[in-house]
Amino acid sequence: MSHAPAAAEISLKPAEGWHCSHLYYRFDRSSLKRLSAAELAQGRAHFTATLDPAGSQAPARLQTSLVSGHKADFGLMMLDADPLVIDEVHQRLMSGPLGPALVPTYSFVSLTEVSEYVPSVEQYGKRLVEEGEDPQGTAYQAKLKAYESREVMMRRQRLTPDLPPWPSTCFYPMNKKRKVGENWFLLDFETRSKLMAEHGRTGMTFGGKVTQLITVGLGFDDWEWGVTLWARNPDFLKEIVYRMRFDEASARYAEFGSFYASYVMNPLDVLEHCRIG
Repeated sequence: MSHAPAAAEISLKPAEGWHCSHLYYRFDRSSLKRLSAAELAQGRAHFTATLDPAGSQAPARLQTSLVSGHKADFGLMMLDADPLVIDEVHQRLMSGPLGPALVPTYSFVSLTEVSEYVPSVEQYGKRLVEEGEDPQGTAYQAKLKAYESREVMMRRQRLTPDLPPWPSTCFYPMNKKRKVGENWFLLDFETRSKLMAEHGRTGMTFGGKVTQLITVGLGFDDWEWGVTLWARNPDFLKEIVYRMRFDEASARYAEFGSFYASYVMNPLDVLEHCRIG
């Protein structure tokens, strides 16, 4: 006897969290030159309206940035429970007046998640004991209570994140190695968890300077994870990537794709900076 699938099984929306897309484009200058002044003005208006994060058709999160270097002219980061809402932005751009002059250069498709290495309240308590805290002591109870209140916020920020207004951002995809002697997936969970805890402690030293979002591309794209960093100053991006590469989880087990460094900018300023119109 066949059974009809549950509604959740046929939905495009994840059980928790959001879809996430990083899209990058360049302007084809020769195509732009073929547009009339009126067409260009119409194209600019359509471009800024399409990329308005407060627009009626905008995904839950939409951030535009100006890309440094020749890999692209601008990039989009979008998140929403419905992947078609995200793709609609791309389709409106490509079918709009500036569409013939837009060349997609790269994309990364992923989902938000809470990493398995983020400890539960119980696991955090066990870690405190391993670090020498007395489970009956006031210090232990205070740290556990503080973590319990933070854990709710951490889960929300990983699954349905607010994008920081900081000016510098960087995206890169990454894998964990599957090489002989360096196969991350053959390590037991406890070992992997300890390595990631070390990696996390390094990252926490950049609190107030850098914030990150890690999304999972497994089953969606060519790389396993996507890392998005935002910083108060571009120099902090260099510092955190350099420092964290010395952690064993990165130095021994990580592989990285291309880096896309960019600067958060509203759509109109992107057009102005790129001399479009």
